[in-house]
Amino acid sequence: MAVAGRFFVRSFSLSSSTATSTLQDIASNNYKGTAKVVLKKGKTQLFREGSPMVYSGAVDRIIGRPPPKTGDVVLVADGTEKPIGWGLYNSVSMFCVRIMQLEEEAIGDPLCALNMEKLVERRIDEAVKLRKNLGFPSNNTNAYRLVNSEGDRLSGLIIDIFGDVAVVASSAAWVEKYKPQIEGCISRLDAVSNICWRPSTEILKEEGIDLSNLAEVHPSASPERVKVVENGISYIVSLEGQKTGFYADQRENRQFIHNISKGQRVLDMCCYTGGFALNAASGQATSVTGVDSSSPALELANQNVALNHLDTRKISFLKQDATLFMKDALSRNEFWDIVIMDPPKLAPRKKVLQSAAGMYRNLNSLAMQLTKRGGLLMTCSCSGAMTQSGKFLSVLQGAASMSGRKITVIRQAGAASDHPIDPAYPEGAYLTNILLRVL
Repeated sequence: MAVAGRFFVRSFSLSSSTATSTLQDIASNNYKGTAKVVLKKGKTQLFREGSPMVYSGAVDRIIGRPPPKTGDVVLVADGTEKPIGWGLYNSVSMFCVRIMQLEEEAIGDPLCALNMEKLVERRIDEAVKLRKNLGFPSNNTNAYRLVNSEGDRLSGLIIDIFGDVAVVASSAAWVEKYKPQIEGCISRLDAVSNICWRPSTEILKEEGIDLSNLAEVHPSASPERVKVVENGISYIVSLEGQKTGFYADQRENRQFIHNISKGQRVLDMCCYTGGFALNAASGQATSVTGVDSSSPALELANQNVALNHLDTRKISFLKQDATLFMKDALSRNEFWDIVIMDPPKLAPRKKVLQSAAGMYRNLNSLAMQLTKRGGLLMTCSCSGAMTQSGKFLSVLQGAASMSGRKITVIRQAGAASDHPIDPAYPEGAYLTNILLRVL
């Protein structure tokens, strides 16, 4: 099995022969020996309609001598062996092929057809243009997502920009293989001077990638911390923190809290480095309390308060377990006008969804009891399994029943606009943010 750092990327030039009319022609003329993954009967339509992930259970047979290796470009064909598209193969992952182009697109774009180096460059360029159209970066915001995996048609690749640092989250074998090409594209961005490569080691193990020599494979000269600005609020981001270091997906939801906090008493549960709390304080809340169980996160939260010259008499952070804090607050008959509940991922997989639903219900029941009658609760789930199940609202209704409260939905949102989602791959939707009125 090939491992990260030992991949070799093929380079081809298109033949100058007559124009091709099918994807098979392109392969035969320019990429001889490309293996073919043949789908089972009845499975083709799903992928013709755009689903980018070919699960191993959808594959009937593989044609190729020698057989393809992880990271190789392969054709994806229907039961008659006629190609419908092409993608990147993995011999051990549950995702046998990540489709990159369907035949019609490949024929119309022969430069990128079956050429992953060119396609990576094209797709990252397109992602840059989209973010510019969305207003990123700007004087008020230089922390944003540049590439959002399937949403930018580069499944397994996430790139977040934090000031002059690009943080790459790799969760697919092909991303490790094409690391030089990806870094080359990033290095051409005017504002970026450092690249921090953060492979998702557990996921990559499932992809068949051995990262036991991680420090050698991914040496990093990037800083440990970087200062960024989002909607005019400054943050210190730890590049060794959770995920890529900063949750840009909640940007628009944080701005909403900023807009409604004037004169309000605000509680930010599971506050991490203070994103919602800082927005409430800068939005002229009368008092803001942030609670988290992580000392490093709260250290950054307090630094962010100082960085933004906020009044420490009106914003403070406490290190405590969320459930214990809320129970203690209830025992003191303490209530808030606005409560934010943004816990970590409680349902990483569908098999734990039922138990996670119970945890969400219990946390939100306590949060509702801490919300003044007529007040607002902004509650979140970053668990893809919960969001995709469509059950979060029913969980919240169960929490309301448990707490003896009535709720109405004021607003429903997901990740920020720089986190596009491919509707053919709904599994890419993971964040749910719901604003409730609690009566």
